[in-house]
Amino acid sequence: MIPQIITIDGPAGAGKSTTARRVAEALGFVYIDTGAMYRAVTLAVLRQGIELTDAAVTRLVQTLNVELHHGPDGQHTFLNGEDVSLHIRSAAVTNAVSAVSALPGVRRALVEIQRRIGRQGGVVMDGRDIGSVVFPEADVKIYLVADVDERVRRRLAEVQLRGEQVSEAVIRHQIVERDRLDSSRADSPLVRPQGAIDVDTTCLTIDAQVQRILDIVGEHRTV
Repeated sequence: MIPQIITIDGPAGAGKSTTARRVAEALGFVYIDTGAMYRAVTLAVLRQGIELTDAAVTRLVQTLNVELHHGPDGQHTFLNGEDVSLHIRSAAVTNAVSAVSALPGVRRALVEIQRRIGRQGGVVMDGRDIGSVVFPEADVKIYLVADVDERVRRRLAEVQLRGEQVSEAVIRHQIVERDRLDSSRADSPLVRPQGAIDVDTTCLTIDAQVQRILDIVGEHRTV
């Protein structure tokens, strides 16, 4: 049986997005970057100067149209018709996204969208609560981990590639704080989903990460 919903969860810098995208490409599935959806909402909050309360941000979410479009060069995130794929990766959004994504109203609204997309089948979804909350019944659930030093190295390389000047100390603080906030929030905290298969990516290349997950999917097909 071919799995129709594959979830990949884990902390920041564990390799979720790149790995999930390439796994989806290899399987001919659709890749859904749920983190991009939360970042789009965060960008809207920052642009409009909305008070960071559940009631205020939830009202804002009801006015937003967040869409993910796939093209030859990968996934693009649109906010009310505007391609904000680059804007949502800014330092300002990165610093605020944990607080915004912890708001229960925001999570409820986006989880419903994610479930609607996922129910169509043939998807690989990555995030921090996909296998535990959004799709606990997923066919294959992966939990990626990596040590902090490696995650800092990866994130620093990402921001430098975008031409941003950020110190290693700042990146380390962001990742450690993101881990703390994601794991301690009251609504849908980052946890290892029940039944998930752990994949430690600390010493793995992206190619090796992708192959490991494809192997797991292949094993599932033979069950």
